[in-house]
Amino acid sequence: MKRRQFILSGLLAGTAMTRGTGATAAAEGKFEVTRSEEEWREMLSEREYHVMREEGTEPAGSSPLDKIYEPGIYHCRGCDQALYSSETKFDSGTGWPSFWEALPDAVGTKEDRKLLFYVRTECHCDRCGSHLGHIFDDGPEPTGKRHCINGVSLVFKPAEA
Repeated sequence: MKRRQFILSGLLAGTAMTRGTGATAAAEGKFEVTRSEEEWREMLSEREYHVMREEGTEPAGSSPLDKIYEPGIYHCRGCDQALYSSETKFDSGTGWPSFWEALPDAVGTKEDRKLLFYVRTECHCDRCGSHLGHIFDDGPEPTGKRHCINGVSLVFKPAEA
């Protein structure tokens, strides 16, 4: 049953969430790092901008970060804040990098009701507001959570030897 939940929520996480207006939909609020829409567009690729600033989703299996399991830290592509440790990463089988816990005070959340029949928990960088992905309740112990994160929102920095 747990495997079926992973597959279902993974498919839901992959649902395209494009906004017709093209308006920025990243988390609202006061953030330490702020940029104009033009500045975000200059620093991010089209796909990165769509995911991080318009709450889009990259295709499952498209991120090379999904298969990296060496020691290190995953940082926000938008502001370089450390978000996730490789120590909490696991293979969810969904095609997106998955973690059972974020680093302390790194990730904010909000309710996501874009899907008519399913309420999700969206997560974003609490320093710049960039969309990261979603958090589901079908992850491993000790938290039981699965942070299903778009790889384009992250930069992996290997641990120094």
